[in-house]
Amino acid sequence: MANHFDQVAGDWDKNQMHLDRTEAIAKELIARGELDVQKTALEIGSGTGLLSFTLKDYFSEIILMDSSVEMIKTAREKLAKNGIDHLHPLLFDLEKDEYPGKKFDYIFSQMALHHVDNIEKMFLKFYHLLNPGGHLAIADLYKEDGSFHDADFTGHHGFDPYSLVHLLELTGFHNINLKPCFVIKRPGNSGNEKEFPVFLVTANAVPSGIFDK
Repeated sequence: MANHFDQVAGDWDKNQMHLDRTEAIAKELIARGELDVQKTALEIGSGTGLLSFTLKDYFSEIILMDSSVEMIKTAREKLAKNGIDHLHPLLFDLEKDEYPGKKFDYIFSQMALHHVDNIEKMFLKFYHLLNPGGHLAIADLYKEDGSFHDADFTGHHGFDPYSLVHLLELTGFHNINLKPCFVIKRPGNSGNEKEFPVFLVTANAVPSGIFDK
C-alpha cells in the first residue's frame, strides 16, 4: 500500500476533493472546541499533512506519522517552504511497530483507518498513546460496496458505524460521538456519479483516576 501512496504523493494536494474533505473535517474538529494551542497532537496516516497543516495554529506540536516515504518527503518539503517548525513528519508504520515516543493529547486521522488490517489492535495503540482524557478523532468511509477502490484493494470497504462505536467502547474510550461530515463523489461504473459518505467519530480516553476508588 505504501508503494501506491509513494506514486501519488507528488500530486496529492492537487486534488480538490482532498482539499475540500480536509477543510470539512477540520471545520468539525474546530467547532467542537477541544483543540488547545498548549497541547500536542499525532496525525495517523498523515500523507502530505493536509489535515495537520490546516490545524497547525491549534496545537503546540503535531507529529505527522505515515509509512509512505514519498508522502513524508512531500510533507517535509511543504514545511520547509512555509517555514513551519512545530510540525514534524515521521516515517513510521504504527500498524507494525510500537511507537517508543511520548504520549499525545490528541490523535486524529482522515481516510487512513480502512487501510488498517487489525482495527482492534490499532484502537488499543491509540488508547495507550493518549494522555488521560485525551481526544481521538477519526474520519473514514461508511460501509460501501467495494467500488471505492480498485479490485485489488485488500483493506476495509468502509465501516458499519455502530460496530466501530462498540469497539471503541470495548477498548475503553468514552464520550463517543459519530456524525456524517463529508460526501466524496466519484464516477460510477455506469458513468453516473456515485456518492461515498464519510463519518467523523470522536472519543476520549478515560481520565486518570476515574477507576481509582
